[in-house]
Amino acid sequence: MHSVQKSRSGTRGRPEESRASILQAAVREFAREGVAGARTDAIVRSAGVNKALLYYYFKDKEALYDAVLDEVFSGVSHAIRGALSQPLPPPERLKAYVRAHFDYIAAHPPYHRIVNAEFLRAGRESSRMGRVAQQYFRPVFSSLAALLKEGAESGDFQAVNPIHFVPSMISVIAFYFTTAPIMKVLTGFDPLAPERLVERRAAVIDFISAALFTSRASAPGQHMAGNLPEKGERL
Repeated sequence: MHSVQKSRSGTRGRPEESRASILQAAVREFAREGVAGARTDAIVRSAGVNKALLYYYFKDKEALYDAVLDEVFSGVSHAIRGALSQPLPPPERLKAYVRAHFDYIAAHPPYHRIVNAEFLRAGRESSRMGRVAQQYFRPVFSSLAALLKEGAESGDFQAVNPIHFVPSMISVIAFYFTTAPIMKVLTGFDPLAPERLVERRAAVIDFISAALFTSRASAPGQHMAGNLPEKGERL
């Protein structure tokens, strides 16, 4: 306990900051190495704390990974639900959602790597996807389904089945980041450069608009303006 108290006072002086430092270091380590490859030694070294402090906050590596998933998915869920709660007509609210989802992934590089890894683990005994889906994905899916229904009833959207349209829309937003290394080889350009991300975000909005909007909604090709948030590790 003495070593824990010493570290708690020595890591920026405040326990909540020590815990946050450990959690952010864990996000980076799990994103790089995966669950099996992540090492607590690397996490405490990156966070600037000792291992006793890590185990003070998180009883074991599995508990730490659970906290990482909550950090990752609560962040994107908060951004998305904030966009969907705006008092806007359905077309503008949908565009706000696309921007919020895309911008969050662009600003948080570890996010899509952890998400992809957890999707691959889904269905295995060790997967947390069931809990994550219930806690974070279900509310977002319900909000998007309600928006699609509202837009169809107002005449702004085509009538679509959310069971098919929502995952298609999310794939258009997110899969670009998964394929970025391949696209860099194929094109010679950095797909994650700020100007490319602005172009891609506009293209995503145009693509979804063309698939969903009726003639009542705004025409595509009007979404190039606007900068993305600065890239950062903190979720």
